[in-house]
Amino acid sequence: MKIKLSVLIMVLVVLSGYSQKTIKAVDGTSVKVKNVDKRIEFLMDSMNIPGLSIAVINDNAIVYHKVFGVQNLETKQELTKQNIFEGASLSKPIFAFFAMKMVEQGILDLDKPLNDYLPHPAIDSASREWYKSITPRMVLSHSTGFPNHANNQIIKLAHEPGNGFSYSGEAYQYLTAIIGIKNGVQWKDKFNAIFESNVTAPLNMNNTSFLWNDYIASNKVYGHKNGKPTDNGLGGWSGKTFNSFSSIHSEAGEYALFIQAMLKREGLASTSFDEMLSTQNEFNSDNELYQETGQTGWGLGFAQKKSENGLMHLHTGNNHDFQSYTMFLPEQEYGIVLFTNSGDMLPLVQGLDKVLGEQF
Repeated sequence: MKIKLSVLIMVLVVLSGYSQKTIKAVDGTSVKVKNVDKRIEFLMDSMNIPGLSIAVINDNAIVYHKVFGVQNLETKQELTKQNIFEGASLSKPIFAFFAMKMVEQGILDLDKPLNDYLPHPAIDSASREWYKSITPRMVLSHSTGFPNHANNQIIKLAHEPGNGFSYSGEAYQYLTAIIGIKNGVQWKDKFNAIFESNVTAPLNMNNTSFLWNDYIASNKVYGHKNGKPTDNGLGGWSGKTFNSFSSIHSEAGEYALFIQAMLKREGLASTSFDEMLSTQNEFNSDNELYQETGQTGWGLGFAQKKSENGLMHLHTGNNHDFQSYTMFLPEQEYGIVLFTNSGDMLPLVQGLDKVLGEQF
């Protein structure tokens, strides 16, 4: 029986992916996969991390995607690649990608004041003049002066917009409301459908969503605090509101498709990628993040940090019982994504330095 050459090539490619024995560290050196596996298992065991979904990108391609551990420390049910995690603030970079889609479609202008689209109803009188200058660019680079969360209180700006750093999910949600209104929807299921048609569907992120659905309900893992599962068996958050700052649900293999698109510069115009990856908000030396982590600024959606291997573009996610992380280096065509059902992920990320080089 004859086998078509194209089918044979496809089979060989698939088999080579499963039999890959090495991957590249951030500096391009080869690392044995078994050594990466052993390091992850050691770190998870020593740090009591229940479960991990991880993906590594080399040469702009996903070359490593594995899961370790369990969905629930009490039941000991093993993780699978179908399991879904809360991405927390990994919501923000992919929402920024979506916002740039809206810019390209003429729905949004990066430098048009938000007040011109939709006046905010809860700005302190002393901040109103400053507030009128806030733009989408400032929202996506965290320079609005908004608090992280207003908690239904009147908003007083921490600094002049565009002249400082103020990490703000509140500002992200304000921009979400504007995009929703411009598209003739609010910020629930219809908004999520627009996001999916523009971002997750083209990137084949079929099970990634900002809103609860049947797939998430069947496959979501349990978060953990202090070594115990949280959420009383309900799978945690099951909201119906598109929270652009926090409600993404995904896993490492799917989210890595987004990071791969960032590296390959696919899905947006070249000028949009230039905007996202350029420094939009450079930190002063007295910035808290600069002093604590060495982060040097923010692009549109991603934090930035200088390293020996080029400029890192990165973001963390923290819902306390779920934590996540992503980082990529365009110069090295390298990226990494981690999702955990634990509130203690950062030491694990830093512990990977021993096998993969500087990750954070």
